[in-house]
Amino acid sequence: MDVPPISPLLFYRDAKAALDFLERAFGFETRMMVDDGQGVIHSESVYEGHVVMVCGPPPGTYASPLDLGGRRTGSVHVQTPDGIDALCERARAAGATIEREPADQPYGDRVFTCLDPEGHSWSFGQTLQILSADEMTKATGHVVQEKL
Repeated sequence: MDVPPISPLLFYRDAKAALDFLERAFGFETRMMVDDGQGVIHSESVYEGHVVMVCGPPPGTYASPLDLGGRRTGSVHVQTPDGIDALCERARAAGATIEREPADQPYGDRVFTCLDPEGHSWSFGQTLQILSADEMTKATGHVVQEKL
């Protein structure tokens, strides 16, 4: 399998523990790992055919949220075809901190958000209903535009 054109890369203090967590919590499968003898420095984990790269420990100007007092600079969103509530419970059982319980959103998805053990933010969504931009605008009160 090739690496998709866009793949998130996350830095962890303990990349091996992060890989184990991603497998237990979300069902990722580690397909490649580079270890320099002092710890994982690069890996690729797959979920539904998409890749997340996990690296660590963070070199130079990169950081884990643990290094930033828990502050986050981004989030990874994963769209899953089904089973969003069971996935949330699986993540909770594996040690994720659930920040937002699964809830139906006015734009047609059911979503939950959580933090992994190092504080990276993850959101998961499942499409329940496909809405047009006009329908989303009416449902959310925000102006939703497609193809600007």
